[in-house]
Amino acid sequence: MKTTRIILLLSTLLFLCVSSVRADFIGFKIGVNYWEPELTGSFIGDDPLDTQIDLVDDLGLEDISSSNLVLTLEHPIPLLPNIRYQNIDLDASGFNPNANFTYQGQLYTGAVTSTFDLSHDDIVLYYEILDNWINLDIGLDVKIFDGEVALSGSSLPPVPIDETIPLLYLSARFDLPFSGFYIGADFSGADISDNSLEDISIVLGYESDSGLGFEGGYKKFSLELNDVTDVNADLEYDGIYLNGYYHF
Repeated sequence: MKTTRIILLLSTLLFLCVSSVRADFIGFKIGVNYWEPELTGSFIGDDPLDTQIDLVDDLGLEDISSSNLVLTLEHPIPLLPNIRYQNIDLDASGFNPNANFTYQGQLYTGAVTSTFDLSHDDIVLYYEILDNWINLDIGLDVKIFDGEVALSGSSLPPVPIDETIPLLYLSARFDLPFSGFYIGADFSGADISDNSLEDISIVLGYESDSGLGFEGGYKKFSLELNDVTDVNADLEYDGIYLNGYYHF
């Protein structure tokens, strides 16, 4: 993952902004979130002999948990978008002692171990359309994947997942009067030809006057691929989402 370089970039941008405008107008948020999604779905190769492979029943992939760093920088510089970065760890492994399926023309039987890694860096460039008790942001979410799919006992090398996918980004937050509580939702999505990717979260949160906050809710990440890298896939991660942060 390219986490170190991205954090360095954000730090540099923060320094430039602080040097250009008064610090009182800079907003910086750092947080850590926890996500425990259930993994469901299947995929199939393009060989005529290939069978549909279920991620749980055929590969024995287990549900995962992920803790991720989140950094957000907001500033008053015209035309320059605000920036949010987070790393998403979606590395799942599995074992099936009684596998029986065909992938890319190769038959797999008996004990099979597998790795299914859709980990990625998430860089959001956005503009604030509204900023009062209703907050509305719109922008671009760039997901940089750096993972792989690998099956043990295969003559095929691991299939790298090294893609950069731009998505439409929308975010809304509604502050509940005089309470510090809020409800919010984030949406990132793209639908190109027969391929689609969606990343959705819905949360209830609280932020104190000091800037310390927390939120919890539901998050879903889904991916549908048709004849991409010789694979058709329909995958979904969804589950409880928690986030703690400090906003200053």
